[in-house]
Amino acid sequence: MLGFQKALELGFSHLELDVQLTKDGVPVVIHDPTVNRTTNGTGAINAFTLEEIRKLDAGQGEVIPTLEEALRFAKDRMIVDIELKQMGDTYPGLEEKVINVIKETGMEKQVFLTSFDHYSVERARALDPDIELGLVIYGATPSVFPYLEAIGARYVSVKYVYVTPKFMEEARKRNIQLIVWTPDDEAALETLAQYPELLIVTNNLEGWAKVYQEKIAQNA
Repeated sequence: MLGFQKALELGFSHLELDVQLTKDGVPVVIHDPTVNRTTNGTGAINAFTLEEIRKLDAGQGEVIPTLEEALRFAKDRMIVDIELKQMGDTYPGLEEKVINVIKETGMEKQVFLTSFDHYSVERARALDPDIELGLVIYGATPSVFPYLEAIGARYVSVKYVYVTPKFMEEARKRNIQLIVWTPDDEAALETLAQYPELLIVTNNLEGWAKVYQEKIAQNA
C-alpha cells in the first residue's frame, strides 16, 4: 500500500494493480503468481489462505493487501485499473469475486478490469454487462480493435515499445483509451510524455511525475 500512497501524494489520477486469488477465495493485490519475490515466504498465492498470506512480510512493515483494502483506499480519489491475473483455470471464480468486491465497496464507476487472459475478460462481461473492460496485449495489432468492440471494452494496454503514432491514431478514431506498460527509464517516459492521451503504467513514480510536470511547464 506504500506505493499506492506515494502515487496519491504525487497527484496521479489512476492506479494499476494486479489481483490473484487466495486458497480460500479472497482477491489479493500482488503481481506475481507466487510470494517468493516480494515476501519472506515461498509458494503459490493459491496455496495460502488469507490468514496465512497476511502473516508474510512484504517489506517495510507491509503485508499483501486485499483488493477490498486497495479499493477503499482509492475510493473517491483515483480510477483503478484492476488487472485480473487469471491464467486459464488457475483461479476459478476470480472474475465473480472481484466484481463482488467492486460492488461491495461502491467502486463500480471508478474501476475497469483488464487481463492478458481474454477469456477472463469475456467472463467478466457475461457477469456484468455494465462494467468497464479492457485487454492487455504484448504487441500492437489492428485485430484488437474489432475484438474490443465485440466485447464492449474501451481500454487496451500494450507494451510501450510497440506503440506507434499509427496505432495511437487508430485507438483515437475508435474512442479506445490506450495504456502503455511499463516504461521505467526517464528517456522512455520523456518520449511518451509527448502524447497526453496515453495512460502510463510505470514503477518509476517520481520519474514520471517529474517528466510530466516538466512537460506541463514547457506548454504553459
